[in-house]
Amino acid sequence: MREADEEIREIKKEIIESRGLIIKTNNLTNALAADIKSIAKKQAGYERRFNWNSWIAYVLFATLSFVGLKLWSDVRVREIEGETQELHREVTELRRDLGDETRRAEERGRAEGHAATFYDLIRQQKRLEAVQGYETIRRESLSRAEAAFFRDMVDRFRSELSIASYQAALDMVRTGRFAEAADSFQEAIAMRDDGAHIPAVKYNLARTFVHLGRQSEAKVLAQEVIDQNADRELQDDAAMLLSECEEALGNIDDARNALRLVLRRWPRSAFAADARRHLGELNVRVLRGTP
Repeated sequence: MREADEEIREIKKEIIESRGLIIKTNNLTNALAADIKSIAKKQAGYERRFNWNSWIAYVLFATLSFVGLKLWSDVRVREIEGETQELHREVTELRRDLGDETRRAEERGRAEGHAATFYDLIRQQKRLEAVQGYETIRRESLSRAEAAFFRDMVDRFRSELSIASYQAALDMVRTGRFAEAADSFQEAIAMRDDGAHIPAVKYNLARTFVHLGRQSEAKVLAQEVIDQNADRELQDDAAMLLSECEEALGNIDDARNALRLVLRRWPRSAFAADARRHLGELNVRVLRGTP
């Protein structure tokens, strides 16, 4: 009977201990479930934050990428625009150069035609036509050799025409055609005013003006002959002619000065004796008050 009671007490004790163990196990299970729930909540929050961070990172990356792409695109667009403008400028310059070359080619072709025509005048010795057409041909697009050749030939033609007019004028003077001679002398000067024969032309033109009663013009030419140094042999002749003109114009003092110039600068001149004699006559006239 005692053994049965002890067994019952042990069974009760074991039941109590089992119940306590069950309660502890249940508490631990509840605690573990709570921990699991807490961990799950933390994991869910972490995942949400991770997702948000991922989206933010993606948006930020996309934004930076877009901004970078936009900046690169703008730079590239500016580079392309600059290259386009440079190409437009080069095209414009090339078109302008092409236009200039085309115009020069046309001018050169036209100049070659005119040069050929002008050369025919030279070859045919048409001096007056060549001289008259030179101002037109010299404005054409000639080569240096053509321009130099034409210039030299025209200068030669001018000299020849000037000398021819001068010789014709001398013949007119010998026949007493002084008006025509004056025109021919002036043509000779106009044709080549820097020729070596021009001092003689001016001197003879001055003498012709004296015959025509144009002493005022004659004395200007006589003074020019005195002042030049290309033909010094004519200077004393011109001084005597100047004295004659001044005397004819009533300028006795200027006439005497011209005679004194002859005696001072050319004391051995063939005109020295005549100058000295006539100067004495003029001095007497001045002293007597004779006009």
